[in-house]
Amino acid sequence: MVTLRDSHQQFVGHLKGKSRASATILAYGKDIQQLVDYLQISGKSDPKEVQTEDLQTFMQKLANEHYTPKSISRKTNSTKTFFKFLKTSGLIASDPADNLEHPKFENKPPRILTKLEYRSLRDAARADIRMLAVIELLLQTGIRIGELAKLRVEDIDLENLTLHVPPFENTRERTIPLNKAAAEAIKNYLPKRTKTPNHALFVTKTGRPLLIRNIRTAIDRYFKAADIKETKVNDLRHTWVAYQLQAGVPMTMVSKLAGHKRLSTTEKYLQFIQGQTVEGKVKLEEL
Repeated sequence: MVTLRDSHQQFVGHLKGKSRASATILAYGKDIQQLVDYLQISGKSDPKEVQTEDLQTFMQKLANEHYTPKSISRKTNSTKTFFKFLKTSGLIASDPADNLEHPKFENKPPRILTKLEYRSLRDAARADIRMLAVIELLLQTGIRIGELAKLRVEDIDLENLTLHVPPFENTRERTIPLNKAAAEAIKNYLPKRTKTPNHALFVTKTGRPLLIRNIRTAIDRYFKAADIKETKVNDLRHTWVAYQLQAGVPMTMVSKLAGHKRLSTTEKYLQFIQGQTVEGKVKLEEL
């Protein structure tokens, strides 16, 4: 008999084989581990024994433990993906998660920084040449923090003012124009960059690549110093997308440069911006 624990390991292996993002694999793995632990306590170790009612009871238990509807929805999605995998693999005949419903909740609109806020952030980091370059790249190009952490020195072309964004897990490889603010920040940083055989663009004082968690922690510190509340690193990306659309840059161009997989992802920002949005501007907005 293939147990739920065996199935859990096979599921994680399946996700890795499909080259899913490491954060996704980790989240799905933890969600299903939590579910399997609950089912085993309930006396079920065979995936064929699991009923829809078992899954509904588990989700209700999470609600009673004050998990947010958004968290429960994510765990519901993980559960549905898990049991769909089991059915496709022939480990179960019917899918108990097929009729499992997501809880209702409202998605918060993206946090878009005002001009005063992102200028305050820039001022707060002014003395930190490396982090100022990090902030400018995120703010002026809209790349993801994971993509930025993977940048190499050779990805920066200061002569042609372009940034090559290498593929990161399941993100798209692309080339983005570098505006004056971003280029100046990089020019100021490169002479200060620790001499190292490592090709990573952003490195620590010991020459090791600057990790995502290091970048996030540092920027969060500057958000606090600039008194910018309820803001995350990814909000710099939201800000870039919103300001480009507001300036009239064609949505197709913004979507391509942001690396969005679907145009509808870019289109959602239109409801959160104000001002001129008539497409036609070709030059990207400098923040």
